[in-house]
Amino acid sequence: MVWVLLALSYLIGATPTSYWVGRAVHGLDLREHGSGNLGATNALRVLGWKSAVPVVVVDIAKGWAPAALFPAVAGVAFPWSFAFGVAAILGHMCSPWVGFKGGKGMATGAGVFLALAPMAVGMGFLIWLVITWVTGYVSLASISVAAALPPLIAFTPHEGGVTLVWLTTVLAVFIVWKHRSNIGRLMRGEENRFRRAAESGVTAEEAP
Repeated sequence: MVWVLLALSYLIGATPTSYWVGRAVHGLDLREHGSGNLGATNALRVLGWKSAVPVVVVDIAKGWAPAALFPAVAGVAFPWSFAFGVAAILGHMCSPWVGFKGGKGMATGAGVFLALAPMAVGMGFLIWLVITWVTGYVSLASISVAAALPPLIAFTPHEGGVTLVWLTTVLAVFIVWKHRSNIGRLMRGEENRFRRAAESGVTAEEAP
């Protein structure tokens, strides 16, 4: 049963939400616009907030549902809940429906940890909001939250004990690695900055 649910978790995570919204609502392939990424950030950048909000909600649910619900279905506990969540994150990052492309795992990962460590996720969301508001760089906020999540989990109530902290550290390293292109653009001063794009009257996709 658990192996079937792991496969189902992957397929749920692989649902290409932003791609389908881009196609259905705007008639465009999100892989060919903005950063080419199929995550919530690029959806916001290219499609606008009205389309990005449902993308974010569904992407979070893709992580939350396997981690929160599948352990009860299979009659198992942690670390299977984490395993179901990671399978969903991997599906989001490498979806077979869109050529094994996808997002960078932040929204779906947030859903997973919303199930396992909700207080840490709430604190991480506040960090994300502050950094995004102050700097205008969503990628910097996402990288910062990924790096901050292991210590946040360590010092807040959560399922899984110290094992979750170590597993989260490995996952955080992987998510930061997935943002390596953003890190390069940040270091070169070339990363998209939403506020600057809005103030200059161009879309974030057109901004340097």
